[in-house]
Amino acid sequence: MQKAAPLTKLILTVFVTIWAIMLQSIPALAILIAAQLLILILSKVSAGIYKGVASLFIFAFLLGGLQYVFSNDIILSVVTALKMTAMTLVFAILLATTRMQDLSAALVTQCRVPYEYAFMLTAALRFIPDLLTESKAIQEAQACRGFSPGGNPITRLTSFMAIIKPLVLKSVSRSETMALSLELRGFGSKKNRTFGSNVALEVRDYAMLALMTAITISLILVRF
Repeated sequence: MQKAAPLTKLILTVFVTIWAIMLQSIPALAILIAAQLLILILSKVSAGIYKGVASLFIFAFLLGGLQYVFSNDIILSVVTALKMTAMTLVFAILLATTRMQDLSAALVTQCRVPYEYAFMLTAALRFIPDLLTESKAIQEAQACRGFSPGGNPITRLTSFMAIIKPLVLKSVSRSETMALSLELRGFGSKKNRTFGSNVALEVRDYAMLALMTAITISLILVRF
């Protein structure tokens, strides 16, 4: 999956979302999730990605439990949790196997997205790991100062504001620095932009697109 073109991965994200919506059986959704996990393993992503996937499964379990409380339908609860997992996991694959500059180039040159919008999207995605790292650093710094967010869940939630405030201030500072850097580099000028990344589709990309289209058509025929 690492060698696939960014456009192929974007289309895969759309197709997997459609498949997750169409599939209604637990075995089929489980197979879809297992296939995505296999893609992650074969792509040899970093260990941090697997931690995020583990958190995703925990959140899906909580979502399924909440669904069961309101609906009292165990099948519906499991299906809901699996659908959410499948639709979210494909985005993890996209972000873990695609460089942001390649994604920007694909959005601008192949999807015809205005450069400013493509840049804003990729910049926001690039901020996510930085925010997680800074959040962990803030928690460790507060722990060294003796801060302990103990107590009941409400107290813990209130104490979490002590992390949010410095995190927001750092994010604002980072945004101002980025805005100044972009202005100095002439961001927003009307000149034609060129990209050094090679995002052209190759034979394997067309084969993957044909396979995804065939799977989608099969699901539609089975469903309707």
